[in-house]
Amino acid sequence: MTDTPMSGEREVRRGLSRADTMETVRKGLRARYAAERRFIWYGRISIAIALGFLILLVGSILYRGTSAITQTKILLPVELPLEKLSIDGEVTAESLQKADFGGFIKASLRNQFPDVKKRRDRRALYQLVSSGATYELRDRVIADPSLAGQTVDVWLTASDDIDMLDKGYIDRDIDSTGRRVSDQQIAWYDKLIADGRLERTFNTTFFTSGDSREPEQAGILGAALGSFYTLLVTLVLAFPLGVTTAVYLEEFAPKNKWTDLIEVNINNLAAVPSIIFGLLGLAVFLNVVGLPRSAPLAGGVVRALMTLPTIIIAGRAALKAVPPSIREAALGVGASRLQTVTHHVLPLAMPGMLTGSIIGMAQALGETAPLLMIGMVAFIVDLPGGPLDPATVLPVQVYIWADSPERAFVERTSAGIIVLLLFLVVMNLSAVMLRKRFERRW
Repeated sequence: MTDTPMSGEREVRRGLSRADTMETVRKGLRARYAAERRFIWYGRISIAIALGFLILLVGSILYRGTSAITQTKILLPVELPLEKLSIDGEVTAESLQKADFGGFIKASLRNQFPDVKKRRDRRALYQLVSSGATYELRDRVIADPSLAGQTVDVWLTASDDIDMLDKGYIDRDIDSTGRRVSDQQIAWYDKLIADGRLERTFNTTFFTSGDSREPEQAGILGAALGSFYTLLVTLVLAFPLGVTTAVYLEEFAPKNKWTDLIEVNINNLAAVPSIIFGLLGLAVFLNVVGLPRSAPLAGGVVRALMTLPTIIIAGRAALKAVPPSIREAALGVGASRLQTVTHHVLPLAMPGMLTGSIIGMAQALGETAPLLMIGMVAFIVDLPGGPLDPATVLPVQVYIWADSPERAFVERTSAGIIVLLLFLVVMNLSAVMLRKRFERRW
């Protein structure tokens, strides 16, 4: 049977239609692949931009804050007259406490710059040294009473203005009316450098002392201890209560309208602004219960309320992630529901619970608003010895320093942010390590 012209045309049309279809499919695939490639590049560009801003932020903080780990010191030969350090010729702790160490330092400065005669010039000269230098000298003599009656070379902390000048934060080339350091003080500063009596050393004060009105004497240890005690109270209160609540709601509570209402309220509490918890702490824990104001105990209780919904939600998610076969196997060999949960389900869910708890506490660590409401914004000089002592915390300390007018507090603020970030990094690394340590495969 031979092909007719009509059948040949149909074959041609069919071939052309098939070719058009394949071309259309190829165009569609090319468009899809191009869109996919664009989306991938959009994602890469977004990540690069985010990383750029993160590097800019962290770099700015490090640039401003790393200079706080050094402090300018001035070497002065200080005469310690025995008659002014003793009572009836005997050097005692009482006589050293009453001695005028500040006067000894001023006398040493006058000896270094004998040309300074006017009272106004002498006041400017005394401002080269920190007001805390008096206590530094006193503590050294108390530690070694044999220094009484001698002339001792002592490295004393320079004032914050001299420290900023030495670190290059004060432009000495501008007019004297526009800077805190006078031309005369700059000349004295240059002479001290020429005589080898000025250098920068590691700033141990920043890591070993509490807050101070003077920037060169301000330290972060008080706020770090306050944060530690506050987080300790938060962990002790929130973790057991959050885990038991999650276990009950997920494993034992009946599914009815009451449990649905509880779940809805827990989810809502997780989204409540933190200052509301501060108002609750002020109204209930301070005014009704009578917890000490500005104490880590009150701050820990408020933070525990903030963290509790996060721990419950994370705990329930971890329990849901345990396969039902684990429960069925335990029940099948005769275990009770409590034994099933405590011996099988809870150990498998614990890594997720620990991770959620630590992340929730890390989030609470940076919260400042609720602590301001319960008085933890107070100026605290002494180091807290426990959860009941007055204290502040790292974010509040950063807030206080950022609000101070002195230029030297700028680097302290950035250094405080670095310490806070280190706290957060340690807590998040702990969460990762706990998950790796306790995670089990099934």
